[in-house]
Formats: sequence, C-alpha cells, structure tokens
Amino acid sequence: MRKLYFYLLASALLSLVILGWLIDSFSQQALPVEDRFAWESKIAAGISAQLAKAPPPERQALAAQFATSFALDIALKGGNSLALPNELKTDILEPQGLILEDQVGYYLLKSVPALMPDYLELRLSKPDELFEDNDMLLTLMFYAGVCIFMWFILAPLAKRLTQLTNAAKAFASGDLSARIEVNHFTYIQDVELTFNRMANQIEKLLAENKLMASSLSHDIRTPVACLRFGVDAALDAEDFSAAKTYLERMERDLDQMEAMLKSYLSFATLEQKAQQLNFETTSLAPYLASVADQMLPKARERNITITTFCHQQVSISADLHWLARALGNLLSNACDFAQSQIQLSAVVRNKQVFIYVEDDGAGIAKENWSKVFNPFYQEQNHRNRAGQSYGLGLAIVAKVADWHHGAVEVCQSEVLHGAKFIFSFPLQPLRKL
Repeated sequence: MRKLYFYLLASALLSLVILGWLIDSFSQQALPVEDRFAWESKIAAGISAQLAKAPPPERQALAAQFATSFALDIALKGGNSLALPNELKTDILEPQGLILEDQVGYYLLKSVPALMPDYLELRLSKPDELFEDNDMLLTLMFYAGVCIFMWFILAPLAKRLTQLTNAAKAFASGDLSARIEVNHFTYIQDVELTFNRMANQIEKLLAENKLMASSLSHDIRTPVACLRFGVDAALDAEDFSAAKTYLERMERDLDQMEAMLKSYLSFATLEQKAQQLNFETTSLAPYLASVADQMLPKARERNITITTFCHQQVSISADLHWLARALGNLLSNACDFAQSQIQLSAVVRNKQVFIYVEDDGAGIAKENWSKVFNPFYQEQNHRNRAGQSYGLGLAIVAKVADWHHGAVEVCQSEVLHGAKFIFSFPLQPLRKL
C-alpha cells in the first residue's frame, strides 16, 4: 500500500505544480493596457509631431482634418484644461503617451515638446475584456485539472479493484480457481498477493477437509467391522476365556481407532498453528546436530547410523520448534526404510537454506514423488511398513515448509541411492503478506 500512498501524494503535488504553471501562463496572456494600444500610441505620436510643425492657429483645423481622414475620435486641447498632477503631465511626452480610463473607456493623451502646453486627446475603443474578472473561470479550470490528474492516477487503481472484486465474487460463488493476475505496476500489489495467498490456503483447506473426511470414513470401517465382529463373537462365546480373547482384540481395535482419530484431529487443527509461529535465530550446524541427536534412540534400535554435514557457519531465522518437528518427521521416515545409513546435510545458496535428508533404502517410486506430501497418502509397497502410519508425517513437513515460505520435494539420492528429501526456505523470514 505504500506505493499507492506515494503515487497519490506525487500526483497531487505534480498536478498542483503543473496546473499552477499553466494557469499562470494563461492568465499572463492578458496584456497591459499600454501594449494593447501600441498602434494607437504610434498614430498619436505621428499626429502630434505633424501638429507641432504647423502654425498654432492652424493646429485645430489640422487636428479635425486628421480625425476625419483617419476616422479617429481625436481632438487638440489646450494645456490649461488638463487637470492632472505634474508627475503625470510629463508622461504625455513619453513615446507611448499617457493612457487614462473613465466611465466611457480609455483615452490617450499625447504631446511633444514643440506642441506643449497643448496636447492631443485620442479616444480609444474599449476592447473585449477576455481575461478580466475571470477568477471563477480559473478556479474551475484548476479544479477540473486536478480531477483529470487524479483520474489519470486513480483509473488503474479502480480497474485493479474491479478485477479484485470480480475475483472475490467468483471465488465466493464456488470458483476456487479464481485468482488475480499480479501486475508489478499495480498500486495494490500487496493486496492482490494477499488475496491469492488467502485463496490458495482456503482451496487447500477445503481439499484437505474433503480428503480427510473421505479417508477417515474409509479407514475407520475396518476397526468398526472388527469391533462388530468381536462383539458378536463375544456374545456367542460359550466360555469366559473365549469371550476374554475377543474383548482383548476389541481393545486393540479401539486403541487403533483412538490413535487414528487423534492423528486426524491433530492434522485438522494444524493450520491454526500457522498464526502462532515464533521465529528465532540460531546457528545452523549445531541446530541440525541437536535434531539428529533426538533421533538417535530410534536409529540405534534399527542399527542405523546418522551422519550430519554442515560446513557453512551461518545463522537461520525460523520457528525452531516446527522446523525441528518437520526435520524429525523426515529423519523418522528415513529410519523406517533405511538399511544402515542416513545423511543429514545443509547448504546455503542465493539466500536460501537447503536441508537434505537421504537414506540408503529402496527409495520412492518416481511416479509417486508428487503424491507423498498429500495428506493420508501411503505407498502400497515396502515404504508403508511403519506401525501406525496414516500418511500425515510428510503432509506436516509440507505445511511447515509452506509456513516458512519454503518448499519440500523428494528425489533419488545420488550418494546413498535411496530417497532424498530436500527442505528449503529463505535464510531470513519473508515479510508476512
């Protein structure tokens, strides 16, 4: 939104400066009175010079002749009739003469030293005042110009807001694929990115809820059927020992159902934890070593060696609890399928942290690489041999990566030839949109 504030302020200042300059230039087109009657001043100067050459008795007649010949309202008057201050009387000797205004209009007084104290009076026709008393016009022009400038700046904003509104309406109507095509020149890029991120999260949550509902309804059928069979068998049992055997089996089925429901409910409320992230800074190498140490009991139980490599002395900023849980899930997953070795390593490139978890197991089929991070997904082969697994461990890893504006992917290890998980995120946390 800072870009929007900047453009609004810049457009307001620019419009004030440009419009002020244009209106000032326009208003200055109203010429001074002297400039408007320049040619009349030259005629008066020429006639005054001619009258000065004539004998005084003939000057009145000559002035009348000039008035008739040139169709001018001109007359020669005596100096005693001129009621002006002395400082103004000298102005009639200037080349342009002295222009005065009365109720009728303007008149020009002109003389030359040889004609003094007499002077020539030329009545001037009052021109159309195109630029006088136009304060209201200039004010209207100024505000109209400001409106045009603001429209020019705000029109793209209105267009983007319209697109955002249409996308929101489409999304609310059920089109979960509705998104805003982000433009780097828009004023509300943060709003558009936030909308897209919100839409992605809502779409993901709805998909996960549907998947969880279908998976739960599918997975719970088996223990429920076992319970019903156990109840019927216990009721039909003829001795107590046989009934007790069925009851013990039913108890195991209930434990499985409880564990299943606990895992499902835990995953369903996982998204709420995204609003409670606590980013801390720590050194990368010791942190990875501590995460690997937490997995040592399980690794020793299976005679697996965990090796840690991180030669770069860098600090990371992340939610250390959830990051440790994600890496722990990857290491625990590797312990379930590794034969003897697990390698945990990290490298920093282009301000991104890449953490690798590799094992020497059989790996994951390539066609399943894009599926293993889906909630409740389990390979129907050797990799699902863990005791109580509901396909949520890697889904939690994917969520933690998303919370850190990162990503997680899987491929085949070039070193150990098993599965290789790559968990990446920015070295410094991104600004929350």
